[in-house]
Amino acid sequence: MREIALDTETTGLDPASGHRIVEIGCVELHGHIRTGNHFHTYLNPERDMPREAENVHGLSAEFLKDKPLFRTVARAFLEFIGDSPLVIHNASFDLKFLNAELNALDLPLIDFARATDTVLIARKMFPGSPANLDALCKRFAIDTSARTKHGALLDAELLADVYLELKGGRQSSLLGKPAATSDEARATANEAALAFSGHTAIAARHFPPSSEERAAHKAMVEKIKGAIWSSAS
Repeated sequence: MREIALDTETTGLDPASGHRIVEIGCVELHGHIRTGNHFHTYLNPERDMPREAENVHGLSAEFLKDKPLFRTVARAFLEFIGDSPLVIHNASFDLKFLNAELNALDLPLIDFARATDTVLIARKMFPGSPANLDALCKRFAIDTSARTKHGALLDAELLADVYLELKGGRQSSLLGKPAATSDEARATANEAALAFSGHTAIAARHFPPSSEERAAHKAMVEKIKGAIWSSAS
């Protein structure tokens, strides 16, 4: 399944007050795996940049003055996201801005029902704990060393990794490569993800298989030609 992790940077908090989008970053996922395909653009907001906003993302009016206007990239953006589900951290904020821009151009609006809001998932999984992106990256041992300020594309990439952890963890390879997260965070996320999806977790087994079980397993494996786990170290 194709999904898009999406983030924006803006001049402020409310498009109704004249604030605009200044950066859009989208990262494509297929089957909960990042493909490397992305959409990214800076935008000229056609207005000044409040100091408070610049302190967050580091984008000045001078830097943005020669960047494209939203109307020149809107169709490319819509084409990239297509009808894929969206993964957004605090979806109401980003979609409020995107729909304000799209509405001004009489272009189709983005249905809020398309969005998976990772803030809501994190608050349900870890009640009482911080649910911002930095806190979740720290919880899941995701490297944020490149993030000195907010940036739409980098934050979308981090969001994609956080989302995979909230869904149960970045999967290890079939040959047994360890996943890149702490055991404690993974266990908590796996249990919470099952609860969030309405499933019941199966208790972990804490005793070794019997000799009969080992023999049955060996017989089954021998029937499979070229099984990759037969050569795993």
